[in-house]
Amino acid sequence: MTPMEIALEQARLAATRGEVPVGAVVLGADGAVLARAGNRCEELADPTAHAELLALRAVAAARREPRLPDCDLVVTLEPCPLCAAAISLFRVRRLVFGAYDPKGGGVEHGPRLFDAPGCLHRPEVVGGVREREAAVLLRDFFRPLRPG
Repeated sequence: MTPMEIALEQARLAATRGEVPVGAVVLGADGAVLARAGNRCEELADPTAHAELLALRAVAAARREPRLPDCDLVVTLEPCPLCAAAISLFRVRRLVFGAYDPKGGGVEHGPRLFDAPGCLHRPEVVGGVREREAAVLLRDFFRPLRPG
């Protein structure tokens, strides 16, 4: 499985738990999967339990290091401003994401955190990887929740 396929699988699992279907994978310098996670905001009653943060925290805790400069993050949705700030603080080498998020994104939309003058670290960013598949997961999840 490719890293994005693993992230999509995590997103599907999140949806089965009633969570917004977002999945994330952290890769080491050699491309090995170090952590994977799906959203758990509802389950943990924690609005910050986003897939990206859960996966990054798991790797940092396992390594006992607050920064992950040799790691890549693969996530199914453009990170929100909270996650974009965390990605910068974790010093992630590369961010790869699937669907763009014009309403809630913080990388290519909204505050565009990595372009801000005060941004401490700007990872390489690759957006739109399997974008359509990731967007369909989100649309299918929200369709029954939104009337009309």
